[in-house]
Amino acid sequence: MKAKEIITKLYKDYTIKHWKKIATSLILSILVAGSTSSIAWLLDPAIKKLFIEKELGFIFLIPLAIIIAFTVKGSSLYLARMLMIRVSEEIMKDVRLDLLKSIFKSDTQELENKHSGKYLSHIQFDVSNLTNLASNALLNVMKDGLTLFALMGLMFYQNWKLASFALIMIPFASIVAKSLGKRMGKITTQAQEVYADVTSYLSEVFKNYKIIKIYQKENFENERAKVLINKLKEKCIKTASVLIRSAPIMEFLTGIMIAGLIYYSAVLVNKGELEINSFFSFLAAMMLAYQPVRSLATLNIAINQGLAAARRIFPIINQENKIENDPNLPNLKIDKGKIKFNNVNFAYKSKSEIVLKSVSIDIKGSETVALVGHSGAGKSTIMNLIPRFYDPESGVIEIDNQSIHKVNLNSLRKNISFVSQEITLFDDTVESNIAYAASNPSKEKILEACKYSFAHEFIEKLPQKYNTKIGENGVRLSGGEKQRLSIARAILKDSPIILLDEATSSLDADIEHKIQEAIIYLTKEKTTIIIAHRLSTIFKADRIFVVDKGKIVAEGKHDVLLKNSEIYKNFYNKQLRSHSQ
Repeated sequence: MKAKEIITKLYKDYTIKHWKKIATSLILSILVAGSTSSIAWLLDPAIKKLFIEKELGFIFLIPLAIIIAFTVKGSSLYLARMLMIRVSEEIMKDVRLDLLKSIFKSDTQELENKHSGKYLSHIQFDVSNLTNLASNALLNVMKDGLTLFALMGLMFYQNWKLASFALIMIPFASIVAKSLGKRMGKITTQAQEVYADVTSYLSEVFKNYKIIKIYQKENFENERAKVLINKLKEKCIKTASVLIRSAPIMEFLTGIMIAGLIYYSAVLVNKGELEINSFFSFLAAMMLAYQPVRSLATLNIAINQGLAAARRIFPIINQENKIENDPNLPNLKIDKGKIKFNNVNFAYKSKSEIVLKSVSIDIKGSETVALVGHSGAGKSTIMNLIPRFYDPESGVIEIDNQSIHKVNLNSLRKNISFVSQEITLFDDTVESNIAYAASNPSKEKILEACKYSFAHEFIEKLPQKYNTKIGENGVRLSGGEKQRLSIARAILKDSPIILLDEATSSLDADIEHKIQEAIIYLTKEKTTIIIAHRLSTIFKADRIFVVDKGKIVAEGKHDVLLKNSEIYKNFYNKQLRSHSQ
């Protein structure tokens, strides 16, 4: 994105709504500018009346005026900053919400192609730099720009020759700032990439800490961490060095300015063109102008940091998703729950080869079918296409003769329940995790779902029962307990179409039969597709589809497939051997 596009979006989408607070800050900035210049101006009558003419009538008046000027400046500056802090936090909130909203809406493949740590880095660091551009930079422009303008006006009023000399030094500061700003934008981008790498690494460490311990890789991971943290350290040092590089340059320029001013003032005083009181007042004005000049000179750094952050954030916010809900499309109307695949082809963006090749499946309403095949055959992909986690390259998928691409996406997913072997639970209570499947379900409905999934019995043994917090992804529960909660959630949703990715894979053999009963209840009179690994699952299916290398190579009941399909026979014998062991 170009800088103009970024600034326009910031203004229209995030900044203009806070115009009242910004306008008030502008008024307060005018007061800051006026009070700052008045402080410098008051030195002229103070020196002239008190020290040269020795008029004691001003001995209290002028100091009181200086106190009032400093008070107005301090109070106005405080209020202006507080207002812009509120604006800054509001903008930060809005950008983060828009970013998260866009992430939630993103196509599954987009989310899978980018590490979660990268998104965390955007939310944490990039948003902060972007907000700095939108609010803090704006305040500095108003406050420091107006203050510098007022002081320069005073300086020209006092002596236009000295003021012209001082004005010559400002472009030099701007040149330095421009150079540092461009470099800062580049370094900040590099630093943010390293921050993202560190965040990604930490998320993986916390997720896989048991694997690290069991394989005794603590030292190995320490070395990996050391490399990343050292890289981050170097980038931070480089960033800081660029930030502080302006200080000696600005000090040098200021030294030249003051030295030149003193020399030129001495010449004007000797010529009688400048009074000593005016000189000190002018010198004070110039010294007070040093801070806004320095602030404005380094503003380019903040601008480039913000622009670099925006170029990472706004493409995500502005992205157009392939799979998006269209409220104008009709709702899916479920009659029998028939599912049909007609010559469906699919390929992942990250892979060149086609995963599904001309897949055609016709599933009757209320039928339970099993997908069997070796790992990577395409079973999960078939299942993921039904709720439109992905869209096929070609072909049509229908539910009750309605193309799933021509119905409202929300209505499609509302009619589907998904139970995966990769169980997703939240760091919340048992009750909240189950209630996630429905809008404000009653406690009676939750209790009923848990009883049918055989989850109620272990929930009652938990310290706070249904109010027990289960930790990140249910870390405090066993695999079987997590699976039963997942099934309870599906029962509560009560969808006409059920997708089961081997829902009993995490369960012990002694309770498997109970869970099978729960699944029978869950899938009763519902269209069910099961990715099957266990023999018990295969046997209960009305029909079995054999998937091999992205194709449906056989279908039928178990006995028929044993006779007619060599692939199924090999798969079954392998499972039989595994089961007997």
